[in-house]
Amino acid sequence: MTTKEIADAFTALCKAGKFEEAGAEFWADDVVSLEPMTGDMAIARGRAAVEAKGAWWYANHEIHKVEVEGPFPHGDQFAVIFAMEVTPKGGQRMAMREIGLYTLKDGKIVEERFFYGG
Repeated sequence: MTTKEIADAFTALCKAGKFEEAGAEFWADDVVSLEPMTGDMAIARGRAAVEAKGAWWYANHEIHKVEVEGPFPHGDQFAVIFAMEVTPKGGQRMAMREIGLYTLKDGKIVEERFFYGG
């Protein structure tokens, strides 16, 4: 599959709310996930760690709405924009926007890097 084909398939699953399925199909076993923060969730290495990070997110946030825009492919990478409304456990509802930048090798995502702020 080309980068565009992988990006299209991955993003279609995300648009359908099937985030875990997207990861299960496209993450490499040695995938690395990078968040722009400090602490335990800043870097997750390997499929099991990335799956655990996702499980933590869902266990600690009520997801009200997710919009997915893209993909935007370039070479062996593609970007996706996520706009979400979530309520952290014990917190207040908030809107978030982030960009996910995905790097491919041998048809699998080997790195996902997230950007958010502003």
